[in-house]
Amino acid sequence: MSERGALDRVEAWFAARGIEPFPYQREAWRRSLAGESGLIHAPTGCGKTHAAWFGPLLAGWADERARRKPRRRADAPPLTVLWITPMRALAQDLGAGLADVAAELAPGWIVEVRTGDASSALRARQSRRLPTVLVTTPESACLLLAHETAPERFGALHTVVVDEWHELLGTKRGTQTELLLARLRALAPGLRTWGLSATLGDPRLALEALVGVGAPGVVVAGPKAREIDCRTILPDDAGRFPWAGHLGLHLAEQVAAELDAVPSAIVFVNTRSQAERWFQAFRYLRYERQAEIGLHHGSIERDERLRIERGMADGSLWITVATSSLDLGVDFAPVELVVQVGSPKGIARLAQRAGRSGHGPGRVSRVLGVPTHALELVEFAAARRALARSSFEGREPLLRPFDVLAQHVVTVALGGGFVAAELLAEVRGTVAYRELTDDEWQRILAFCCFGGPALSAYERFARIREEKGRYVGGSRLAARDHRMAIGTIASFGSLRVVLRNGRELGSVEELFLGRLAPGEAFTFAGRTVELVRVEADKAVVRPARSKAGKVARWMGGRMPLSNRLAHEIREVLGSVGGRNPELVKLRPLLARQREASRLPAADELLIERIRLPDGDHAFLFPIAGRLVHEGLATLLSYRLTRRAAVTVVSTCSDWGLSLGARRGLGVADDEWTELLSGENLLEDILASLDAAGLARRHFREVARVAGLVHEGHPRRRKTTRQLQASAGLVYDVLVKHEPDSLLLEQARREALERSLEFTRLRATLAELAERRVVVTRPARLTPFAFPLWADKVREHVSSESWEERVRAMVETLEAGDGVLGGAR
Repeated sequence: MSERGALDRVEAWFAARGIEPFPYQREAWRRSLAGESGLIHAPTGCGKTHAAWFGPLLAGWADERARRKPRRRADAPPLTVLWITPMRALAQDLGAGLADVAAELAPGWIVEVRTGDASSALRARQSRRLPTVLVTTPESACLLLAHETAPERFGALHTVVVDEWHELLGTKRGTQTELLLARLRALAPGLRTWGLSATLGDPRLALEALVGVGAPGVVVAGPKAREIDCRTILPDDAGRFPWAGHLGLHLAEQVAAELDAVPSAIVFVNTRSQAERWFQAFRYLRYERQAEIGLHHGSIERDERLRIERGMADGSLWITVATSSLDLGVDFAPVELVVQVGSPKGIARLAQRAGRSGHGPGRVSRVLGVPTHALELVEFAAARRALARSSFEGREPLLRPFDVLAQHVVTVALGGGFVAAELLAEVRGTVAYRELTDDEWQRILAFCCFGGPALSAYERFARIREEKGRYVGGSRLAARDHRMAIGTIASFGSLRVVLRNGRELGSVEELFLGRLAPGEAFTFAGRTVELVRVEADKAVVRPARSKAGKVARWMGGRMPLSNRLAHEIREVLGSVGGRNPELVKLRPLLARQREASRLPAADELLIERIRLPDGDHAFLFPIAGRLVHEGLATLLSYRLTRRAAVTVVSTCSDWGLSLGARRGLGVADDEWTELLSGENLLEDILASLDAAGLARRHFREVARVAGLVHEGHPRRRKTTRQLQASAGLVYDVLVKHEPDSLLLEQARREALERSLEFTRLRATLAELAERRVVVTRPARLTPFAFPLWADKVREHVSSESWEERVRAMVETLEAGDGVLGGAR
């Protein structure tokens, strides 16, 4: 069939559905047919999937096998399209959508999905012959690459599509994908690479990371962003002294009333613990519709997640409470309303989530914000302001993570082998490793061959070997261990949660379970269970008699405020005189803040000095995000103790930090600029921390990705303690015998970034140097300072007595009693 004829069939397919293709979709098809690669940057719900899908589909019609249904699997065309999605939750729906189109337009194509959830029968079938189109994750694609038949499997590949590219950029999974794409381009010359994204601050940089350094590529821009109707639930009384969580579930009835008016909704929360709580709240408030309320997050067992996804697709679910497990989606399961509980923390995240509603061209996306404390009203107002300008955060690729490179080198050795110079050229073709030095490359090779200088005596670290100028895989045991460990997702040590009858509910982090005693109840996967016992790889539970229990917590839920949203918050605070509904509701609180202290302008740093019964306190409000503030608190505490013998206690939030000392901080108003200097930043941070201990703890993840420690068989996972012990032994050997190890260097660097966002901290200090420092001396706690004080109290008392004490403090402050604070 001619290209013109194929295009006519596509146009007819759209016309039969009453749809007119967007001009950008036609442009993407033409460029794909011309052999080009590129990035499709278009708003959610405007057909990015179809823009990427029909290009290779059109090209495939040149093969007669695509136009007739195969009698046997071997009669279908070989692997032609590899579609990479960052989340397993998307793969099934995406695969079904692609298969529906192929069944009508290319019946000879077999479309299948392969993720970590794939059945053993499907894996066996695909190991014999891959389908024509494979929807998979970066990890599963790399696993396929780690087999000696990889050159033959991928040799006929025509197109790779990377869905939701912005979700991978800036992470180790993104680096893993860059390396994967570089290898596929080597195995399949002429390969087209297309990325899809809706929310990118710098599309050109994202394109370069996608297609490779110096490679030609084009950004195909879709229509302008769809309208987003973003409004916020306004509490009857926002209060004048907010604290974390003082609203939240108290607004659940108002949220439920909003949901009564829509046929379907997703309620997004920021942590899995919140998801469990809101799910239970809706089941209680709308008891008669319990069967229509679902819960979806990454720790829930696979079959239950799939049941929820089917319920969303067929319309049988009314409310789905979800975390980022449903952040991303495809064009086949829209909802009427999206609810965002708590600050979205980022503009792109809110836009992505909002796009799950009104999911179609020309439709309006509706998102309802639910503040968990009063100051989040400002954050929602700031996010709406940024959405109106499509002002999204930038995503920059990681640079030279050596553990990911080491894993890739072993993968390629197992996947048919490589010549060192050729693979080095491939690797340097990625943005992540374009500045990789010859010395670093040789050390990575040595590490993969025999563990490097420090570990050469241990045979298990010899994972590849050189044969006649070509590097190939080592022993069968090393190959098996490597394939089981492929991936870069950080693990916090989880255990399976299993009922006594053997039914698996999902997984919970070991750290949380370690705090429970047998017989204690906790809420997980939408039910309350009682811990029976903890075994090596699982926690055995039974249904609890009590309806109440601790809510399972996960460390992976830390979500910092983005730079872009922080900037917008400062701008909004500087223009509080407008008619913004959130700020109108906050007028009593903001008025009290202004009367007691000051509302900081965008170019000011507000510092409040308050004397409380437990000592002298300084409350600083850079509004740069919790992790940056934790780094800033660490730095300032160190510099204060270096000046005088003083013990400093700190507390941090997304808005600011507090420093307290019983005997006084000993800082004059004009000395804060010096304390906030960026000079000697790294030296002071390293001196203020147990840097070696921090790096040692973080080394476990670096060692796991690099293949130095293994979690074990999926059904016999090592505990966090065992993994930490194994990684600790390796760490000690490297420190003693190879102190300049690339992996040690990376562990130190990543520990600072993950714990304190060091790069962002440095940028924040540079920005603060340009701001005017304004010091006030309120007579008592202000609305801005109060949440920090409340968080400090939380650390020392139980949750019940904490809330009682906080409420008592609110009553005292609102009564104007001055005994809790005093001007000095």
